[in-house]
Amino acid sequence: MGIVIAVLVVVLAVGWLGLQLRPAPFPEYPEASGAAETVALPDGLPAPVERFYRAAYGDEVPVIHSVVISGRARLRPIGIWMPARYRFTHDAGRGYRHYIEATWFRIPIMKIDERYVDGEALMQLPWTTDAGEKLDQAANIGMWAELASAAPSVFLTDPRVSWQAIDDETAALVVPFGADSTDTFVVRFDPETAQIASLEAMRYKDSKSPAKVLWIAGYDEDSPPIGEAGVPATGTATWLDQGEPWAYFTAEDIRVNVDVDEYLRARGL
Repeated sequence: MGIVIAVLVVVLAVGWLGLQLRPAPFPEYPEASGAAETVALPDGLPAPVERFYRAAYGDEVPVIHSVVISGRARLRPIGIWMPARYRFTHDAGRGYRHYIEATWFRIPIMKIDERYVDGEALMQLPWTTDAGEKLDQAANIGMWAELASAAPSVFLTDPRVSWQAIDDETAALVVPFGADSTDTFVVRFDPETAQIASLEAMRYKDSKSPAKVLWIAGYDEDSPPIGEAGVPATGTATWLDQGEPWAYFTAEDIRVNVDVDEYLRARGL
């Protein structure tokens, strides 16, 4: 019995150690950021929204058509924390692709390939595939929340998006969902830094969800800023019914206005 316990302890220790090692980042995206034209900051924005954009960009905001975000993460997809590396690729406001590799001893052991293209989402996990209207809504929420951290100027340059005043530290962000519907975020701003503190929206977890759950995208204020807007590099994702984040994503490289059409429909990295 003592030998069995010792072996079990060693196995658990080795398993735990393998989950403490961060993976190497993905190779750099093969295309540098493209040039971006700018447009004037529009008038009539809610007060906290205007403060954020003036602090982030000044009087002119860039027009972003595509975004590629590469970085590393900590995920809890199956109840245990796992290190991971990721690449999120966006046709800004139109669709995206997520490619994630969770690792053990820096070896990929779980690959997640998710896309939201032409208004339809597809989630491919090692043990299942998911699709459907509820997953489309979940993907739409995720897409717009990611743009808040990597290319928030899209919320001003996309004519389908609008801001609505709530109070001096909060505003509603209304985004399109399909041709005829919308989704709404409650966006909270930090009164000291003027940065976005969190985005909250009702979201389905998957295609079989009986009802939407409040989903919160937040930021680690202690992480360094990244991108032209200076948003904290580490973002968090939390379902209200779980009470704590299930993922921490740390962006390490952001490319904008690059060609993403082919990659959005590809498989693998």
